[in-house]
Amino acid sequence: MVKGKEMASDRRVRTREMVDKWLAERQEMWVLYCQLAGLEPYTPDRSNKKQLRRFCQILMDYIAFGHFEVYNRISQGDERRSEVLKVAEEVYPRIAEVAELSVAFNDKYDSNDHGQPQEQLDEDLSLLGAELASRIELEDRVVSALLR
Repeated sequence: MVKGKEMASDRRVRTREMVDKWLAERQEMWVLYCQLAGLEPYTPDRSNKKQLRRFCQILMDYIAFGHFEVYNRISQGDERRSEVLKVAEEVYPRIAEVAELSVAFNDKYDSNDHGQPQEQLDEDLSLLGAELASRIELEDRVVSALLR
Protein backbone atom coordinates (compact mmCIF):
# COMPACT_ATOMS: atom_id res chain seq x y z
CA MET A 1 0.00 0.00 0.00
CA VAL A 2 2.84 2.39 0.84
CA LYS A 3 4.47 1.64 -2.51
CA GLY A 4 1.23 2.51 -4.34
CA LYS A 5 1.04 5.86 -2.55
CA GLU A 6 4.68 6.58 -3.40
CA MET A 7 4.06 5.79 -7.08
CA ALA A 8 0.99 8.04 -7.14
CA SER A 9 2.94 10.80 -5.43
CA ASP A 10 5.79 10.40 -7.92
CA ARG A 11 3.32 10.63 -10.83
CA ARG A 12 1.85 13.80 -9.33
CA VAL A 13 5.30 15.35 -9.02
CA ARG A 14 6.11 14.50 -12.65
CA THR A 15 2.75 15.90 -13.76
CA ARG A 16 3.36 19.12 -11.84
CA GLU A 17 6.84 19.49 -13.36
CA MET A 18 5.44 18.91 -16.86
CA VAL A 19 2.67 21.47 -16.34
CA ASP A 20 5.10 24.02 -14.88
CA LYS A 21 7.40 23.67 -17.89
CA TRP A 22 4.47 23.94 -20.29
CA LEU A 23 3.17 27.07 -18.60
CA ALA A 24 6.65 28.63 -18.51
CA GLU A 25 7.09 28.07 -22.25
CA ARG A 26 3.63 29.45 -22.87
CA GLN A 27 4.37 32.56 -20.83
CA GLU A 28 7.66 33.14 -22.63
CA MET A 29 5.90 32.75 -25.98
CA TRP A 30 3.10 35.13 -25.00
CA VAL A 31 5.50 37.80 -23.71
CA LEU A 32 7.42 37.67 -26.99
CA TYR A 33 4.16 37.80 -28.93
CA CYS A 34 3.05 40.92 -27.03
CA GLN A 35 6.41 42.58 -27.60
CA LEU A 36 6.31 41.80 -31.30
CA ALA A 37 2.68 42.85 -31.69
CA GLY A 38 3.44 46.11 -29.89
CA LEU A 39 6.07 47.20 -32.40
CA GLU A 40 5.28 49.83 -34.95
CA PRO A 41 4.12 48.45 -38.28
CA TYR A 42 6.87 47.02 -40.42
CA THR A 43 8.60 49.26 -42.90
CA PRO A 44 11.73 48.41 -44.91
CA ASP A 45 13.86 50.73 -42.77
CA ARG A 46 12.43 49.39 -39.49
CA SER A 47 12.94 45.66 -39.57
CA ASN A 48 11.99 43.36 -36.72
CA LYS A 49 13.39 40.17 -38.20
CA LYS A 50 15.47 39.25 -35.15
CA GLN A 51 12.51 39.55 -32.77
CA LEU A 52 10.26 37.74 -35.21
CA ARG A 53 12.72 34.87 -35.57
CA ARG A 54 13.05 34.54 -31.78
CA PHE A 55 9.27 34.54 -31.39
CA CYS A 56 8.90 31.85 -34.05
CA GLN A 57 11.48 29.65 -32.32
CA ILE A 58 9.76 29.92 -28.94
CA LEU A 59 6.34 29.46 -30.55
CA MET A 60 7.47 26.18 -32.11
CA ASP A 61 9.04 25.01 -28.82
CA TYR A 62 5.77 25.72 -27.02
CA ILE A 63 3.62 24.02 -29.67
CA ALA A 64 5.95 20.98 -29.76
CA PHE A 65 6.02 20.62 -25.98
CA GLY A 66 2.23 20.65 -25.81
CA HIS A 67 1.99 18.04 -28.55
CA PHE A 68 4.90 15.73 -27.79
CA GLU A 69 4.94 15.93 -24.01
CA VAL A 70 1.43 16.69 -22.81
CA TYR A 71 -0.92 15.29 -25.44
CA ASN A 72 1.26 12.29 -26.29
CA ARG A 73 1.31 11.38 -22.61
CA ILE A 74 -2.46 11.55 -22.48
CA SER A 75 -3.13 9.77 -25.79
CA GLN A 76 -0.67 6.95 -25.17
CA GLY A 77 -2.37 5.87 -21.97
CA ASP A 78 0.08 7.32 -19.46
CA GLU A 79 -2.79 9.37 -18.03
CA ARG A 80 -5.49 7.28 -16.39
CA ARG A 81 -7.75 9.90 -14.81
CA SER A 82 -11.05 10.01 -16.69
CA GLU A 83 -11.54 13.75 -16.18
CA VAL A 84 -8.20 14.54 -17.85
CA LEU A 85 -9.01 12.19 -20.72
CA LYS A 86 -12.45 13.71 -21.18
CA VAL A 87 -11.19 17.30 -21.24
CA ALA A 88 -8.30 16.45 -23.55
CA GLU A 89 -10.65 14.70 -25.97
CA GLU A 90 -12.94 17.75 -26.02
CA VAL A 91 -10.26 20.37 -26.59
CA TYR A 92 -7.57 18.63 -28.60
CA PRO A 93 -9.12 19.04 -32.08
CA ARG A 94 -9.24 22.82 -31.67
CA ILE A 95 -5.77 22.92 -30.11
CA ALA A 96 -4.45 20.96 -33.10
CA GLU A 97 -6.01 23.53 -35.47
CA VAL A 98 -4.17 26.34 -33.70
CA ALA A 99 -0.96 24.31 -33.86
CA GLU A 100 -1.35 24.03 -37.64
CA LEU A 101 -1.91 27.78 -37.92
CA SER A 102 1.17 28.39 -35.76
CA VAL A 103 3.31 26.13 -37.93
CA ALA A 104 2.07 27.95 -41.05
CA PHE A 105 2.95 31.30 -39.43
CA ASN A 106 6.40 29.96 -38.58
CA ASP A 107 6.91 28.65 -42.11
CA LYS A 108 5.99 32.03 -43.53
CA TYR A 109 8.06 34.25 -41.24
CA ASP A 110 10.98 32.22 -39.87
CA SER A 111 12.90 31.55 -43.04
CA ASN A 112 16.51 32.28 -43.82
CA ASP A 113 16.38 31.25 -47.47
CA HIS A 114 14.14 34.01 -48.79
CA GLY A 115 12.95 37.44 -47.83
CA GLN A 116 10.23 37.52 -45.24
CA PRO A 117 6.94 38.81 -46.69
CA GLN A 118 6.31 41.24 -43.86
CA GLU A 119 3.69 43.42 -45.50
CA GLN A 120 1.05 41.12 -43.97
CA LEU A 121 2.80 40.66 -40.64
CA ASP A 122 0.47 42.90 -38.62
CA GLU A 123 -2.62 41.12 -39.96
CA ASP A 124 -1.06 37.67 -39.49
CA LEU A 125 0.03 38.50 -35.94
CA SER A 126 -3.45 39.68 -35.08
CA LEU A 127 -5.01 36.46 -36.36
CA LEU A 128 -2.37 34.33 -34.64
CA GLY A 129 -2.85 36.20 -31.35
CA ALA A 130 -6.60 35.58 -31.35
CA GLU A 131 -6.05 31.90 -32.10
CA LEU A 132 -3.37 31.54 -29.43
CA ALA A 133 -5.65 33.20 -26.86
CA SER A 134 -8.33 30.63 -27.72
CA ARG A 135 -5.79 27.82 -27.39
CA ILE A 136 -4.64 29.11 -24.00
CA GLU A 137 -8.21 29.05 -22.68
CA LEU A 138 -8.56 25.43 -23.81
CA GLU A 139 -5.19 24.46 -22.38
CA ASP A 140 -6.18 25.94 -19.04
CA ARG A 141 -8.96 23.37 -18.88
CA VAL A 142 -6.40 20.60 -19.43
CA VAL A 143 -4.06 22.10 -16.83
CA SER A 144 -6.87 22.32 -14.31
CA ALA A 145 -7.79 18.69 -14.86
CA LEU A 146 -4.15 17.58 -14.64
CA LEU A 147 -3.60 19.37 -11.33
CA ARG A 148 -6.71 18.05 -9.57
